[in-house]
Amino acid sequence: MSALKLINIGFGNMVSASRIIAIVSPESAPIKRIIQDGKDTGRLIDATFGRRTRAVIIADSGHVILSAIQPETVANRFVEQGKTNIFNDPEAEENE
Repeated sequence: MSALKLINIGFGNMVSASRIIAIVSPESAPIKRIIQDGKDTGRLIDATFGRRTRAVIIADSGHVILSAIQPETVANRFVEQGKTNIFNDPEAEENE
């Protein structure tokens, strides 16, 4: 049985690593449409705590997750999850 791997997406919020399809920036028009579609279908999860959206995480379930940390940071946590403590959130104070 494999252990559940969680990725910290900011402010103590976690996402299952095995469910992530993409981690993208929110600036492009197609991603903005994906976010709007997530709102319309009830599949949007806003984990920004009122801060600016910097990363959009697409899950295999069709959920769209908004994060206030940079896509590169989320991706690095995803890649390095076995090497570091993923529960630490050093950027939480930087993004205020």
